Amino acid sequence: MATATTSSSIFLLPPPQFRRSQSTTLRCLKNTSFPILPTLSPPLLIRRRSTPSPISSSLKEKIGGIKKTWSDLSSLNYWVVKDYYRLVNSVNALEPRIQKLSDEQLSGKTVEFRRRLNQGETLADIQAEAFAVVREAAKRKLGMRHFDVQIIGGAVLHDGSIAEMKTGEGKTLVSTLAAYLNALTKEGVHVVTVNDYLAQRDAEWMGRVHRFLGLSVGLVQTGMTPEKRRSNYQCDITYTNNSELGFDYLRDNLAGSSEQLVMRWPKPFHFAIVDEVDSVLIDEGRNPLLISGEASKDAARYPVAAKVAELLIRGLHYNVELKDNAVELTEDGITLAEMALETNDLWDESDPWARFVLNALKAKEFYRRDVQYIVRNGKALIINELTGRVEEKRRWSEGIHQAVEAKEGLKIQADSVVVAQITYQSLFKLYPKLSGMTGTAKTEEKEFLKMFQVPVIEVPTNMQNIRDDLPIQAFATARGKWTYARAEIEYMFRLGRPVLVGTTSVENSEYLSTLLMERKIPHNVLNARPKYAAREAETVAQAGRKYAITISTNMAGRGTDIILGGNPKMLAKEVMEENLLSSLTQMVPETEIDGGPTSEKVLSKVQVGPSSLGLLAKTALMAKYVSRNEGKRWTYEEARGMISESIEMSQSMESTELQKLVDEESEMYPLGPSIALAYLSVLKDCEVHCFNEGLEVKAIGGLHVIGTSLHESRRIDNQLRGRAGRQGDPGSTRFMVSLQDEMFQKFNFDTEWAVKLISRITNDEDLPIEGHAIVKQLLSLQINAEKYFFGIRKSLVEFDEVLEVQRKHVYDLRQLILTGDPESCSQHIFQYMQAVADEIIFKNVDPAKHPSSWNLGKLLNEFNAISAKILNDSFAGVTEENMMQSLAQLHDLSTVDIDGFHLPNLPKPPNSFRGIRMKNASLKRWLIICSDDSTKDGKFKPTVNLLCKYLGDFLIASYLDVIQESGYDSAYVREVERAVLVKTLDCFWRDHLVNMNRLNSAVNVRSFGHRNPLEEYKIDGCRFFISMLSATRRVTVESLLRYWSSPMESQELYV
Repeated sequence: MATATTSSSIFLLPPPQFRRSQSTTLRCLKNTSFPILPTLSPPLLIRRRSTPSPISSSLKEKIGGIKKTWSDLSSLNYWVVKDYYRLVNSVNALEPRIQKLSDEQLSGKTVEFRRRLNQGETLADIQAEAFAVVREAAKRKLGMRHFDVQIIGGAVLHDGSIAEMKTGEGKTLVSTLAAYLNALTKEGVHVVTVNDYLAQRDAEWMGRVHRFLGLSVGLVQTGMTPEKRRSNYQCDITYTNNSELGFDYLRDNLAGSSEQLVMRWPKPFHFAIVDEVDSVLIDEGRNPLLISGEASKDAARYPVAAKVAELLIRGLHYNVELKDNAVELTEDGITLAEMALETNDLWDESDPWARFVLNALKAKEFYRRDVQYIVRNGKALIINELTGRVEEKRRWSEGIHQAVEAKEGLKIQADSVVVAQITYQSLFKLYPKLSGMTGTAKTEEKEFLKMFQVPVIEVPTNMQNIRDDLPIQAFATARGKWTYARAEIEYMFRLGRPVLVGTTSVENSEYLSTLLMERKIPHNVLNARPKYAAREAETVAQAGRKYAITISTNMAGRGTDIILGGNPKMLAKEVMEENLLSSLTQMVPETEIDGGPTSEKVLSKVQVGPSSLGLLAKTALMAKYVSRNEGKRWTYEEARGMISESIEMSQSMESTELQKLVDEESEMYPLGPSIALAYLSVLKDCEVHCFNEGLEVKAIGGLHVIGTSLHESRRIDNQLRGRAGRQGDPGSTRFMVSLQDEMFQKFNFDTEWAVKLISRITNDEDLPIEGHAIVKQLLSLQINAEKYFFGIRKSLVEFDEVLEVQRKHVYDLRQLILTGDPESCSQHIFQYMQAVADEIIFKNVDPAKHPSSWNLGKLLNEFNAISAKILNDSFAGVTEENMMQSLAQLHDLSTVDIDGFHLPNLPKPPNSFRGIRMKNASLKRWLIICSDDSTKDGKFKPTVNLLCKYLGDFLIASYLDVIQESGYDSAYVREVERAVLVKTLDCFWRDHLVNMNRLNSAVNVRSFGHRNPLEEYKIDGCRFFISMLSATRRVTVESLLRYWSSPMESQELYV
């Protein structure tokens, strides 16, 4: 048995078949001996040039400590955190007094705080006391007391900043502080997570604190009805995930009436706490949220284009740019595609094929099965690259998803047109105060400041981090990397250390799983496939147990801490299910885990005590009796649900209360309380087991994390590293990189130098090299990738800012129409009518020229074309000559009476402006006409203004007259007006989005003409938007006039 130990540093030797006399070594934890695998060949001698003396090592440590201290003192973050300790001291000083309060007095503090706020105090005045109250409530309801650093985290969130807290530091508990304090204003707080599971877990878990203090807690999840969503958004604190929040906002802005709205309008956003904020705002920032509609009829083209794509050869018929996911056809490719499709021009507007062929090539080159998507039940389902989860309701836009379906031979689902869209950046900018939590944000601090004006504050850990981050290993080939990864996993497994392996795709995770199965190493796989995803929480929770090997596609956002020795709550739940499911249901499925069932082969069994066994046996008998004699039958999912509900009951009630329920319902077979009591007993056994096993795992080095590839951002790598060494635990991490990894190919990084270097050092391309020079070079490549993607996100935000202003205008107008008082709709109609009259006039007159040069004939024709059906017969006789004479007389007048004004010798408008309200509205329109400085000025501007006043009043008065003659009540009239306004606005906004997306795609070409694409986009986008608003006003007016001219014929048109 060979060991390798020294007094100053310990080296973990690679498995012998990979050792060379000149190879570098892997550092590991101090004061630990690692046996060499007995199954491997005898070890080779490793020569060391020199062994550092204890004195030099000690000196280096002291110098390093001095450098770190100076770095801390010179950091702005250090002084910001130090300032927060004043608040911590205030909270700690209040703690003894708060502890003396009864439960009723403690929960009554919420009413007191709200009363003080109503009396003029601010949130800052009550912050310390509110935090002390939440700390005490969490201690009583959850058995968890906020550490001082968690108080700092809560203060950072309240101040609208991002709190960077390392994995395992209790971010979920921290959120209760800021959420409670800001919910006291009754304006609503949103706690946003990355998936439904975390939202539900936090709402139930942390919600117990808020409910105890008298606040209402809501939960918004996929599949909820609008009624449930509405009631949950009305709660003081609402837990939801980022996609549901975004789609609810978009759906509310597609609603046809105020009754369909679910958010808190007119102010749906107040304060948000975003968990994993870097994942939401940065990683997913490139993917806008889209709501689609209006299926197109081009589905048959996709399979044909897929066949053509198979004929085309990369490098000959087309070229690809991996970095931009772009494809460009060569001349030969265009010729071959046109021959195959029997068309003369791929870009022919009457028979367009180019888009379909290019999408088919993109599907062929960039969208790989088991990497970007999986096929399940005849559907191509997207795999989220950041979380590794399947997103069933998400689809790629612009025909990409249909191209993937065609490539796989699946049924083509209808293509669609975007009817509403928003990016996460634009969505979260709507919050007056935004905060976030994450374990990795400092590397992206500049982006958060630039894009959202939100600083990142690094919150210190409660206990010192002693994790050992081993040097990155670089391999020339992927084969060498995977073989070495398997060897390192096997070595750690023999030691008993738990290992977590991070991979970048389903494909890679299953390849590594196959390698481990060849060596008969039990392990768990966690990726997007259903058989693995269903056990996600259980798999991650037990990844810290002795001998546990876990292969995961991505650990970002998993949300379950990896506790050394195992998670006792999850373990207790597994014991409950193992003992009770067979008694509750006969439909227990057989679970299949690659590499063999780990829990049976290597993980230690929980020693359940006699009292727990007795309670389990009693509960199982009761379950069997209820199932047989009472005739109750449960499905497998219902049985699991019953156990889960009983476990929740045990967490919300004292054991004495549960025992009382069991005694009171003894004749009714109290199955739920009995399961809850048994769970509490089993939980105690599991806590003892996990604690003892945790000590064993810590003694042998803790969790070892292996990253099998560098990601496109250092932050994602740090998320994986953060899984080891939580809360002061020992642990180590190792990243292995192959120069054949996708990142190097995607960005065309020059790796030839590294291949030559590896070959020169090792004479074997399957062996690794490591060292500071390699690490530095790899990190520089990673930083270049970060800069590239930052540029993409920055460009996306800048382009979206143009649409953001337009979206806000349209959505604000829409909500005003839906939620405003009945008169507001009519006022909008009147403004539209006046605007339409003004546009007709200014198209045909020039205020700088005499009326004799104006095109009055065309003006009258256009005005009559819009409103002829409702104008009275007197106006029909107005000719160009009559208008000219009237304007000439008007120019000679010195004073004009605006009240009841009409042009001389021309028909008077109908007398519909009766009452003070209508006369005031008419006067306001006149003032707007006079103060409009967007129109051309000139000598005859007063005459033009009076002409606008006359025609606008005539149109509005005639409209009011025809409505009054129709005999319909005002409520019906307002409903028709609201429906026409909303439907017309939606129709043109949808077309505008299509035009803006096309402009966005096309405007980059203008850079070849030395023009700034962003400036071009702003100019053309503004022009499009003005045209859209003008068309909306005109069509709205025309539709209403057409409707009321014959309401019986068109009563179903808009209602």
